[in-house]
Amino acid sequence: MQDKVVVIVGATGGIGSVLTRQLAPTGARLVLSARDAVGLAALADELPGEVLTVPTDITDPHQVDALIKKAVAEFGQIDVLVNAAGAGILKPYNSLEPADLDKMLDVNLKGSFYTTQAAAEEMQKRKSGHICNVVGILGKHSMAMAAAYSASKFGVVGFSKCMAEELKRFGIKFTLFYFGGVDSPFWDNVSLKVDRKKMLSPQTAANAIFYALTAEPQAVPMEINIQPDSHLFF
Repeated sequence: MQDKVVVIVGATGGIGSVLTRQLAPTGARLVLSARDAVGLAALADELPGEVLTVPTDITDPHQVDALIKKAVAEFGQIDVLVNAAGAGILKPYNSLEPADLDKMLDVNLKGSFYTTQAAAEEMQKRKSGHICNVVGILGKHSMAMAAAYSASKFGVVGFSKCMAEELKRFGIKFTLFYFGGVDSPFWDNVSLKVDRKKMLSPQTAANAIFYALTAEPQAVPMEINIQPDSHLFF
């Protein structure tokens, strides 16, 4: 990963922060994005090497464009985009308010779309790049209480596969990650009763992303599905 420019969206989250710390010693040039400017600065202070922090609300396409432009202005290119940001609302379908659906679509679907679209435009110019979208298992399988959340995540899978078809001739790779429950701050504001001790660790998820990024160039890990043994989906 030496000198690779890696944009991590959701860098202060459970998976994003672990992956950031894992990539920093490799010589990657990191562009860290999240809404929490204070958290971003604190994370960057821990890291060796070249780090650019860009506080960004990914639901705003103008802020996303600014993120990508700042990354290119600082480092000249973008080699990797990791979309690890997300929000979760899990409640019965008939308790979902319009605001709940709006939030799921704005953050999980539109935010991922905007960042993928903007990064792909830069990657296409160089005919090289790798986009990693952390979807979660509820983008592949259904679950009670997850109607709005799954709607947003199924959408991420749909646009990612369409873009992958359009962009493969430009040497741009896509990897989708279907993790089961990951013990991260994602669950702090979810009312659903869960046993976080039985979930995947953020390190396990970060290891999978790191593997995809460091695989030999001719190998494309298109989908990686990792579930806790307490809750398997096939």
